[in-house]
Amino acid sequence: MDNKNPANTTKTDEHQPEFAAKQLERLVNRLEAMRVAEYMELLERPARLIFTNFVAGIARGLGIAIGASLVFALVLAFLKQLILLNIPGIGGFIADIVRFVETKRGTF
Repeated sequence: MDNKNPANTTKTDEHQPEFAAKQLERLVNRLEAMRVAEYMELLERPARLIFTNFVAGIARGLGIAIGASLVFALVLAFLKQLILLNIPGIGGFIADIVRFVETKRGTF
């Protein structure tokens, strides 16, 4: 029944503005950390947003192409080394694969 005591309510009323100010400051810090203002500026200029996404798409595509080429080159080099081991059954099959890849490479 302490809620009816005016002394208890004034103490909580005095702390409420400080609590609200601290919460507001935390919110502002989080919004700044999330860079919401920069995102809103970007949304206000659709041409810049489109250009940024276009450049990002080109970079991703180029990265995928280069990465896939390197991986396939390493696999092909590994297969060539596997042929040199002359493992029965596998060597002829891998030699056919390498020969096929090398003939296709010449046509591109």
